[in-house]
Amino acid sequence: MNTIPVDNLGKPAIQSPLALKKQKSFISDTASIIYHVHKEEIAKELDENGLTFFELAGPRETIYFNPKEITCGIVTCGGLCPGINDVLRAIVIELFERYGCNKVLGFHYGYKGLTSKSELEPLFLNPDNVDNIHTTGGTILSSSRGPQDPEEMVNTLIKRNIKILFVIGGDGTMRGAQVLVEHIKKRNLKISIIAIPKTIDNDLNYVEKSFGFETAVEEAMRVIDSAHVEAKGAPNGIGLVKLMGRFSGFIASHASLASSNVNFCLIPEVPFKLYGEDGFLACLENRVKNKSKRHAVIVVAEGAGQSIIEKTMDKETQDASGNIKFKNIGNFLKTEIEKFFSEKNVEANVKYIDPSYIIRSVPANAFDSAYSLVLAQSAVHAGMAGKTNILIGYWNHHYTHVPINMTIEKRKQINPNSRLWQTVMETTLQPESIFL
Repeated sequence: MNTIPVDNLGKPAIQSPLALKKQKSFISDTASIIYHVHKEEIAKELDENGLTFFELAGPRETIYFNPKEITCGIVTCGGLCPGINDVLRAIVIELFERYGCNKVLGFHYGYKGLTSKSELEPLFLNPDNVDNIHTTGGTILSSSRGPQDPEEMVNTLIKRNIKILFVIGGDGTMRGAQVLVEHIKKRNLKISIIAIPKTIDNDLNYVEKSFGFETAVEEAMRVIDSAHVEAKGAPNGIGLVKLMGRFSGFIASHASLASSNVNFCLIPEVPFKLYGEDGFLACLENRVKNKSKRHAVIVVAEGAGQSIIEKTMDKETQDASGNIKFKNIGNFLKTEIEKFFSEKNVEANVKYIDPSYIIRSVPANAFDSAYSLVLAQSAVHAGMAGKTNILIGYWNHHYTHVPINMTIEKRKQINPNSRLWQTVMETTLQPESIFL
């Protein structure tokens, strides 16, 4: 058996204050959860290198840091997502009320807050000033994108006596955290970096579901249903909704299933044909011309169809994090649909909706609030135990410790042969001919 190794700052030798509170569910470092669940995959692993396991997250009976002597820090990076304030609140309350820490600093605008570029002093966080933040969207610390000088960030951690830094973010944030860990190791410092996965696209590897994803799907479903009403309210009405999903179509797919009013779902993982007798536009025409239908609802993820749109790779097409700035597939499709129907002298009423900023800025729903809380508590347990260079994952219904370098090896995407995508195809009844 191979349990994926996790970095530790040293041997935990301090009795956890949770033990004094009659905690009954301490987790051993030998406790683990299996990676594969399908018989065929397990058999293959047994034939090769043996089974792979993740170390389980949770409170340890002995911890590495003395809670009374350390300062903890928190940064929130990247785009907004439902549930960030829930995570912030839960971290602070767990540190203060359960472990007895009395100094937690929140750095403004992500990694920028750890550099001289920051114009704001860190915010001293405590249970009182985070008491109600989970009822609002966004993050009270604000956020930013882009890498910062790792040496300067480490210097700030030293200056502020930060022993545990909680990093809340997605793929780019994890890459930044990895660099930060490397520079901390080079300087032989005992500083823990604990990451919590925040990506509304749900595209972080080895994490079944990111917090905020359920809320995003729920909000997107409402938008799709509105697009359906609009489409049915006009001759040859076409409701076109663009949703988040640069490289992964999880929100588009799940929202399409939740609504069940979607006729075409286009995602980055499955290229599609726009033109030709069996292309998307021709199939769309057949749908709206059908006397029993006379309307259509289209959901497209922002990263879909990029090969159809002319794009370049120069600096102007990259954001502060180095991500490619995709062309607007929503506007492109709207234009091409209107042009296609106009050339055929067929009336088409296209209602285009892009709710991205609305969806990502709402408060978390009940599921994501509860999920965010446990992720945050697990992060605190890991940090206090001296774990470092890990992300709190969720796998096979268990919270886990995942080395950060594993999460950035590749991006999680929908397998076109998976049951998820086949269910989307069955539900939308979109013809397979439009896909390459």
